[in-house]
Formats: sequence, structure tokens, C-alpha cells
Amino acid sequence: MVTVRYEIIEHDGGWAYKAAGGGAISETFATHDAALSAANDAAARQTVAGTTDGIVYQDKDGQWHEELADGRDRPQTKVIDQS
Repeated sequence: MVTVRYEIIEHDGGWAYKAAGGGAISETFATHDAALSAANDAAARQTVAGTTDGIVYQDKDGQWHEELADGRDRPQTKVIDQS
């Protein structure tokens, strides 16, 4: 199973969180505790099951694919706070 890790970081004169390995950073929070709370909220939302639905997508070679995406297939999450 995939684990999505959120890291608490210093950012733009405050604190933020980002998904480990990704480039996207959250908005800046004034305090470390506020960023940690927001990261915990984001991690919790990531585990909530959705609806099972059909998806259609085109791959890098231009081929179209149809799949059934299981809304219960959610990752584990972990917040990493090294400060």
C-alpha cells in the first residue's frame, strides 16, 4: 500500500507542509503548530473513501484506456515533523 508523507517545513517567513517528494507546498502558516494541524487535516482527508467510478484517460503513446477506479483504494498517510 502507498503511504503519502507530509513534511512540515519552514517557508516564506513561516511554516508550511508539503507532500514528500513533491514540489507543491501549502500556504504559509504563522506558526509551526498551525502548519502541523493543517498537515494532519490534509493527511486525514487523503484517507477518506470516495465513490467507485469509471475513468477514461490517454497514455503517453496516445492510447485511450477505460478503468474502474475503486473509491475505497486510499493511501496510508504520515505527517513528518522534524523540528
